[in-house]
Amino acid sequence: MNHKHDLEGFGADAVYVKPIAVSTLPEGLRRQAGDLETIFAIHDAEGAQIALVADRNLAFVLARQHDKVPMTLH
Repeated sequence: MNHKHDLEGFGADAVYVKPIAVSTLPEGLRRQAGDLETIFAIHDAEGAQIALVADRNLAFVLARQHDKVPMTLH
């Protein structure tokens, strides 16, 4: 779940958005996810997870609101 990817070549403002299967999360997070099967993680350029959100569009909106450049990572 916490694989690091090197995005430093894209600049400090790059973040990546990655789908996460809820079934792979710790129990507490699975409960918080409710009926969702997939949530989305936002990672910084160094690979650190900085947020989990319920929706891919929300992940992109949040990144842009914080002056970041979101990219999709599969």
